[in-house]
Amino acid sequence: MWGSTVGYRGVFRAVLRPGAGGERPHAARRGRAGSARPTQRDPPRGEGPRRGPPGAARRYRALHAWVPGLGSGGTAPPVRPGPPPAFCYVGPGPPPCFGAWEWGPPVSRGRGRTMKVKVISVLEDNYMYLVIEENTRDAIAVDAAVPKRLLEIIRKEDVALRAILTTHHHWDHARGNEELARLCPGLRVYGADERIGALTHKVTHNQELTFGAIRVRCLFTPCHTSGHMCYFMWEDGSPDAPALFSGDTLFVGGCGKFFEGTAEQMFTNLTQTLGTLPKETKVFCGHECTVRNLKFALKVEPENETVKKKLAWAKQRDDEDLPTVPSTLQEEFLYNPFLRVTEEPVQKFTGKTDPVEVLRTLRTEKDNFKKPKERPHPQAVLAFDWGLFSPFLEKK
Repeated sequence: MWGSTVGYRGVFRAVLRPGAGGERPHAARRGRAGSARPTQRDPPRGEGPRRGPPGAARRYRALHAWVPGLGSGGTAPPVRPGPPPAFCYVGPGPPPCFGAWEWGPPVSRGRGRTMKVKVISVLEDNYMYLVIEENTRDAIAVDAAVPKRLLEIIRKEDVALRAILTTHHHWDHARGNEELARLCPGLRVYGADERIGALTHKVTHNQELTFGAIRVRCLFTPCHTSGHMCYFMWEDGSPDAPALFSGDTLFVGGCGKFFEGTAEQMFTNLTQTLGTLPKETKVFCGHECTVRNLKFALKVEPENETVKKKLAWAKQRDDEDLPTVPSTLQEEFLYNPFLRVTEEPVQKFTGKTDPVEVLRTLRTEKDNFKKPKERPHPQAVLAFDWGLFSPFLEKK
């Protein structure tokens, strides 16, 4: 299976292979010494092209030597035994600082696979998704928070946006709906909450939708918000695992805050509504908070070897600016404390035995666990990234 990361001037090619929790890219060999993590935000409307992060040139030089025709002498590196490098930039220009990773059908199609999922990193740590039906070249967006970024990828993929599936009304998941509805006449916007902008189709629990060969089941999961909906997606007759777009209900290693609901509701969401889905289901959540979640999971279960291994893997992905989604439900039951409320170590940590009370206590402990430091204003960070403050910082 192949995947790619589409940037603003070129394309990464990544080989995916089966592994724990599904198919993921191999660990990248990118020569990151001294590089900085890119800012995962869109620039203000009307600004010029995005510039790479401070370490982009160094990463570009490291990748440059691997690309036939671009490296020193214009030759490819010798073939080494074992798995290939994860990402090989095929230019032109420096590697992009905004990611759009994809999971989808292999290069040789025709085996019943028509669904491709593009993982798009936006804002501070959000993910929005573009699901492409390969036969019709129609596309569905999930949580279209940044319309400009989404439209860029839609143009590059040469697909037609037909619908938006919105998990909940929060601005970082739904703020792009109105603009996309204005720019795309006839666009259908699905959701379960009247507060969702540009909503055209209100869906209910277990309602099924069809987009070409793609089937969608709507799963109502109130708690984070009172109108939160997850979307379970699959293709009839496809050998690929189904996908769950879980918004802010289920994260890799964690769950969402109980803003408008109760522990009883979240327990039902996690154990019955989502927890009974096929174990091979790939989980595409709404935020990249895996490292922070797994640090808490390790505090809850310090002897859990699966948590330790997953945390080490997640830290490596984080260092390489790669997503930790998707996970699988089978994995989540091994390291996610919010899905392990009946396990003795988790009950011992909380001092409770009733599963709902265990979950309630876990959520309270997680809310107070190493709260992240206040971050600088996003526009200020972008200004530094683009060098707008350089004239004022130069020594006279």
